Amino acid sequence: MLNQSGITKTTYGAPKQILANVELQSSVGCIVPQSLGVEVGSRKIAKAGTPVNIDLMNLNNAVTQPAAAAGEAAKVPMNAVLLHDVDVTAGNANGTALIFGFVNVNRVDSDVATAISTACGSTIGNEGKVTFVKM
Repeated sequence: MLNQSGITKTTYGAPKQILANVELQSSVGCIVPQSLGVEVGSRKIAKAGTPVNIDLMNLNNAVTQPAAAAGEAAKVPMNAVLLHDVDVTAGNANGTALIFGFVNVNRVDSDVATAISTACGSTIGNEGKVTFVKM
């Protein structure tokens, strides 16, 4: 009778800690779309530190990736990052979006650091209420 709801738990190893200061942070639950995932072995993973835009007035909307509009310099603003890796192999999944805190860029994967630089412009620093530091 136990676990008939379809809930599964899979542990792959220790989670990656991207925070520079774990006490000074605030996060909210979010829906991570499969389109944010990258192939990691046989899985599709949205990596910790990935910059996202979240509709804080409607958390039922899936997060989007910050991007430049076609032919324009204006960007969809980044207002959060994924706090942990999210397995999106089977489709959209629940995740955690960091909306205030300090992210140590040295702890994220190089492709995620590039995405952060792109979302923040030429320099990594303060983007909204998420601050990026190299420690």
